[in-house]
Amino acid sequence: MKVLITGATGLVGQAIVGVLHSKGIAVNYLTTQKDKISHSETYQGFYWNPKKGKIDLDCFKNVGAIINLAGASIAKRWTPIRKKKILSSRINSLRTLYRGMEQVDISLMDSFVSASAIGIYPDSLSKFYDENITEVDDSFVGEVAQKWEKEVDVFEKFDINVSKVRIGIVLSMDGGALPQMMAPIKNFVGAPLGSGDQWQSWIHIEDLAQMFVFILENDLKGTYNAVAPNPITNAKMTKELARVMDRPLWMPNVPKFVLKTLLGEMAYLLFSSQRVSSKKIENEGFGFQYPNICVALQELYAEKDEKENAPIDSTKKEFV
Repeated sequence: MKVLITGATGLVGQAIVGVLHSKGIAVNYLTTQKDKISHSETYQGFYWNPKKGKIDLDCFKNVGAIINLAGASIAKRWTPIRKKKILSSRINSLRTLYRGMEQVDISLMDSFVSASAIGIYPDSLSKFYDENITEVDDSFVGEVAQKWEKEVDVFEKFDINVSKVRIGIVLSMDGGALPQMMAPIKNFVGAPLGSGDQWQSWIHIEDLAQMFVFILENDLKGTYNAVAPNPITNAKMTKELARVMDRPLWMPNVPKFVLKTLLGEMAYLLFSSQRVSSKKIENEGFGFQYPNICVALQELYAEKDEKENAPIDSTKKEFV
């Protein structure tokens, strides 16, 4: 199998590439930056420009599956221009892929797996969501996820396995939400946000990468929640982070209005609550390496310490 990935150079994409390569699976990837195109037997880059609908059709050669992760980050202040970019980047990427697939022989292809987000589920402190829920959150995040998934459904016309992976809060030391959550705690000003009762459905980066590959290898189709089996509240997450980092929590909870003043409408991401089930993917046979937050955070923080304290190899040189 050869897998084509959009967003391969991002946080999740890099982790998925690592899993595929560990299994001896070659990767083609699409990039909007021509200077990021590399050439090797196992990692081949191709240029595309979703804004203009351009794509190098050679990217599909010998590809048996596609993983779509393309889309502008939602974790930046939601100006009208930014909102338009967040939505259009997802829709244009999928439409460009679709038109490209229409022009080539895809007889070897059997799977198309696309990222989505658990933000599609309505904000609730009490409900427990699984993939059968049809309600959509009445927010910008809900709107984006719904339109994103609707565009993914179009690929079913190719008569291949089409899957949507609704991703929760990704825990990684290399980017995403975790370093931002750790920063105030490290500086002794950490505290739960708002009431702290909002549910946070999270997943370790390694489990997420393994899940994408598991879906491909098992020819799964449909919608799957990419969250660990044990969601926790924001207050619990903050407490566990402080424990792992050996920092005290003495500040009062951060009021909503403070973060709304700082972040504007984007502050919604910090206070929305989605308690989400992972049972469907588990019932397919997927096993989580990090099902509990305490083990996940301990492993990630230990990995960070190991990297920071690793001896410097004087034989390696950096070139700028």
